[in-house]
Amino acid sequence: MKKHLLAFAVAAVAAGSAFAQAGDTLAKIKSSGSITLGVRESSGLGYTLGNGKYVGFHTEMAEHVVSDLQKQLGLAKLEIKYQPVTSQNRVPLVQNGTVDLECGSTTNNQSRQKDASFAFTTYVEEVRIAVKANSGITGIKDLNGKTIVTTTGTTSVQTLRKNKRADGLTFKEVMGKDHADSFLMLESGRADAFIMDGSILAANISKSKAPADYKVVGEVLSVEPIACMLRKDDTAFKKAVDDSIVRQIKDGSLEKLYDKWFMQPIPPNNVKVGLPLSAATKDAWANPNDKPMEAYEVK
Repeated sequence: MKKHLLAFAVAAVAAGSAFAQAGDTLAKIKSSGSITLGVRESSGLGYTLGNGKYVGFHTEMAEHVVSDLQKQLGLAKLEIKYQPVTSQNRVPLVQNGTVDLECGSTTNNQSRQKDASFAFTTYVEEVRIAVKANSGITGIKDLNGKTIVTTTGTTSVQTLRKNKRADGLTFKEVMGKDHADSFLMLESGRADAFIMDGSILAANISKSKAPADYKVVGEVLSVEPIACMLRKDDTAFKKAVDDSIVRQIKDGSLEKLYDKWFMQPIPPNNVKVGLPLSAATKDAWANPNDKPMEAYEVK
């Protein structure tokens, strides 16, 4: 009987420790010597070059966060594991512990805050419309009767429907499985417009066969704070990530990263995205915060 009780006690301690680690990411990272980053394959803030190599503004910023975590935890080495995520699976993979820190292109909004926590905003996105340059579409009013593509798991078309300028418009909606697939629908003529975050549109245009054939047009549909996502209610880990972000803002390294990935030629085609740092992103850096999208107002 004593043996059974002892076995039960040991199992309970082990389970309790596993449970504690699920809510204590710093302890999990320290004991395993590794951290899993959630990364995107075709986003404007992070993408893949193939062969397991992930790059981009948010990807590299996350790697800098990991360097700071390694120092904080006193680890000689901290292995980074890269886990590709999509718009559909990113929240569940953070919740179930597969991903420790997701730095893709995730909008911090009240709905997602029920399931996850967000670090300080590192990019403020403007949702826009990409079209073929010869399409004659210049804004929302020209979308009547057109086919619009957006990416499964994103909120872009709901954003358009809520816009008062879209009242009375009818359009067909198609979904790409990821951003590259959505852009392919625009490229191949299966869609007349691709509605998505401006950085994603600009990045896909810059990587296309003929960048001059496309343009981003029309009104800003919504302003969305983009931030790294982590497990809910893990205050120590959130503070460590936020502290690293503030350090990167203060020493100018975040701005240098932005310049590198948006204003200089980038792989694989050595073409620059050409998206200058916006006033809204500068303001988020000047006043670090984790406010959701609902706290922003579209002018």
